[in-house]
Amino acid sequence: MTGVERGSGCAPVWRGGFGRLWGAAVVSSFGDALRTAALPLLAASLTDRPLLIAAVTACGYLPWIVFGLLGGAVADRVDQRRAMWAVDAVRGLLVASFAVAVSLGHASIALLIVLAFTLTTLQTLFDNAATALLPALVDRGSLGSANARLMTGQRIAGGLPGAAAVPVLIAAGEAVPFAADAVTFLVAAALVASLKAAVPERPPRASGSTLRGEIAAGLRALGRDRALRGLCAATALCNVGMGALIATLVVLVTDGLDAGTTGYAAATTAYTLGGLAGGVLNRRVTARLGPLRTVLLAGTVQTGALLVMGTVLSLTALVAALAVFGSMGMLWNVNTTTLMQHRTPDGLLGRVGSAFRTLAVAGAPLGALLGGAVATAWGPGVPPLLTAAFFVLSVAALIPLRHPDVPVVAPDDDVTTARAVR
Repeated sequence: MTGVERGSGCAPVWRGGFGRLWGAAVVSSFGDALRTAALPLLAASLTDRPLLIAAVTACGYLPWIVFGLLGGAVADRVDQRRAMWAVDAVRGLLVASFAVAVSLGHASIALLIVLAFTLTTLQTLFDNAATALLPALVDRGSLGSANARLMTGQRIAGGLPGAAAVPVLIAAGEAVPFAADAVTFLVAAALVASLKAAVPERPPRASGSTLRGEIAAGLRALGRDRALRGLCAATALCNVGMGALIATLVVLVTDGLDAGTTGYAAATTAYTLGGLAGGVLNRRVTARLGPLRTVLLAGTVQTGALLVMGTVLSLTALVAALAVFGSMGMLWNVNTTTLMQHRTPDGLLGRVGSAFRTLAVAGAPLGALLGGAVATAWGPGVPPLLTAAFFVLSVAALIPLRHPDVPVVAPDDDVTTARAVR
C-alpha cells in the first residue's frame, strides 16, 4: 500500500463502469435534493416548533450510529453492485409509498421521522459499498479526480436543478417532490445494475470469522492510521456543528430572515454553486498544498463563513457565506474520501469507510437537537455561531497533521511504508 503523492492523479475514464456509476450518483442526488429540501418544508408546515423540525434531521443521522459499522462489514462481504442497486430499488419503493401517504393527507412528524430513519439505515450499506467499489472501477491514480467528478456532479444535480425544482413541484402538490425522488432511485438502481466491472477481489475470510471480528478489524485499521484517525476526529467535530446548522437553516431563512421558500432555495443554490467552484479548484489546490493541508485550509475558511452567517443577519450575507462554505466543503469531502481510499487495503475499504463515517457522524443527531434547542432559546441566528465553535475545535484537531509526512501504517503490524501522504 502506498501513500498519496502531492499532485498525483489523472482523469478517470468516462466509458464503462465509472460513467454509469457517475450517472447513477447524479440522478440519485437530484432526487435526494428534492426530498432533502421538501422534508423540512413539509415539517415546518406540520409544526412551528424548531425542536420537532430538528428531530427529523436528527433521525436522519441516527442510523449511522446504530447500523453504520454493520453496513461496512456487509459491504466487504457482498457483491457491492448488487447491494447498491437492491438498496436503491427498496428506497424507491419506500419513498413512493410515502408520496402516496402525503397525497392522501396522512403526513405527520412521526411519519417523517420514520422515513428519515429508514432511508438512512439503507444508506449505510449503499454508501459503504460505493466507497469500496470505486477503486475497482478506476485506477488508483485516478481516485482523486474520480471523487471530485462524482461529488461535483452530485452537487450540480442536487443543487441547481434540485433547488429550482422544489418550489415548482411543491406548488403542484406536497407529494410531487417525493414521487419524483422515488423515480430517481429506480433509475439509479437500473444504472448500477448494468455495471459490468469485475467484483473486487477479496482475500478469503479466516475460518470462524464473524461480523463482529471483521468490524473490529476495520476499527483497528482506522485507529492505527494517524492521518485517518485525525481526520475522523476533525470530521466528527464538524458534524456536530453541521447537524445544528442543517436542522435549523430552514428556520433561519423562513423565520429569522423572513425570506420564505424562495430565500431557502436561494440559500441552497448558493451552497451548490460554491461546491461546483470547489470541485473545479480541488485539483489545483491539492497539487499545491497536498490533501491534508487542503483539508486544514477548508476548515479554517468554513469557520469564517459560519461567523458571517451568524452575525450578519441578511439573506445576501447568508447566500455569500454559504457559497464560500460550500466550496470549502467540497475540498474537505474530496480529499478525506480520497485519502481513505488510498490508505486502506481493498479488502478493508467497506469496514474502514463505515468506521470513519460512523464515528464522524455520531455527534450529528446531538448537534441537530442542540441546534433546535439553541434556536428556540436564543433565536435562529445562534446555531451558525454554535457550528463555528465546533469548526474551531475541528481545525485544532487537524493542526498536528499539517506536517508534510504522515506515514501509512499497515493494518496488522507496525511497519510503515517508505512513502508518505502529503
